[in-house]
Amino acid sequence: MSEVCFYDVRVIDGTSTSIVLDNGNIEEISVNYSRGCGARALCGGSWGLTTAEGNFDIKDAITSASELAGQMDTISPKEKIELKSMEAPVLKDIPVAEIDPQDIPIEEKVQLLKDIDSHAKVDGISSTSAVYSETSVKMQYINSEGIDCEYDLIRTGFAISAVASEGGVYQVGRESRFGVSGYELFEKNDVFALAESAGRTAVELLGAKAAKGGTLPVILDPELAGVFAHEAVGHASEADLVLEGSSILANRIGEQIASPLINIIDDPTLHEYGYYPFDSEGVQSSKTTLIKDGVLNSYLHSRETAAALGGTPGNCRAQGYSSPIVRMSNTYIDNGDSNFDEMLEEVKDGMYLTGSRGGQVNTGEGIFQFNAEKGYLVENGEVTTLLRDVSLSGKTLEILNNVTLVGNDLKMHSGRCGKGGQLAPVSDGSPHISISKALVGGA
Repeated sequence: MSEVCFYDVRVIDGTSTSIVLDNGNIEEISVNYSRGCGARALCGGSWGLTTAEGNFDIKDAITSASELAGQMDTISPKEKIELKSMEAPVLKDIPVAEIDPQDIPIEEKVQLLKDIDSHAKVDGISSTSAVYSETSVKMQYINSEGIDCEYDLIRTGFAISAVASEGGVYQVGRESRFGVSGYELFEKNDVFALAESAGRTAVELLGAKAAKGGTLPVILDPELAGVFAHEAVGHASEADLVLEGSSILANRIGEQIASPLINIIDDPTLHEYGYYPFDSEGVQSSKTTLIKDGVLNSYLHSRETAAALGGTPGNCRAQGYSSPIVRMSNTYIDNGDSNFDEMLEEVKDGMYLTGSRGGQVNTGEGIFQFNAEKGYLVENGEVTTLLRDVSLSGKTLEILNNVTLVGNDLKMHSGRCGKGGQLAPVSDGSPHISISKALVGGA
């Protein structure tokens, strides 16, 4: 059997609390404690992964992962995998919770969520759902190169959804806030106003006009433009997808792929929901400029992809004990120097799209479709009629090149991103951006 050339272990101690309300009634209260590890070993061109929970022996986990890697390398030899060299991370500026959520009684958390839920029940709302979430995690990373480091982190947040319905038509309003912070998140955000906003949005959309489709100038608000940056650009920048041949950005480093106004950055050092001090390979987190002045500047890398393509590792993340994969953190379009009024003046007759209801992207073909929460007609430079069920679709590179103005009002939004069956906390954001022409779909 071939010899193992590298191994690493992540030991994770975690506590998570979740409260779910359905129409103000408690549907679930769960508190989970977990301790486990994920051990990887590399033999030639094959990885072996072992996970263990509860009482485990790290040496046994490493031995088991090493045997798996060795067997795979013997049965099905692949080209040897190289790993980019790394140094031990220097831990600094780690977010500290001002109020540890574990010091707050569960009854108080339930009552707060019920109060948030009741504020969403404005006139016309038929149902609501609310979720409270908190996680406290201690992550220790050890590898065969002598790296041994650890950090503690608390994440807290909530989401509220309100549904309005009439004659078989349903509309939803949703607000959420998640952060790398403690219970102070509920003091720093006006959570009741956010809940009322979710309710009002649903009711307003019920009375809104259905959008008519067409190609026209559009303005995207920070939330929808941030989703575009994450989904259409961020995923295509992940180097594992580039190596698989599943990215439209393959072999384009140094090329002008967007308007010179566009700068897109991924920065796990920001104290946003996607923050981490070092990634799941023990590499210190650092800011990566993906697109600089419209030019593709860098991909996001693991140690393996950085060695294969040339680049800087530090963007390899895992959910729990799973195998680490290349992931985004806090991804955003950086500020420009325009303002919203200038955009309205330039667009004259078009559409203003706000909020996000998700969507899909094909990174290999470079096409996407997103759904906005709301649309507004822009007529003669003024925001007028509210529209519902509006989508934005097109080719990623065309849209990037059609950006004519970038605002100076960057805002971040947080959530979870799915890839390879794993969820990771992320944030994305943007200022308002103006696009000369885009395909807008309607009912």
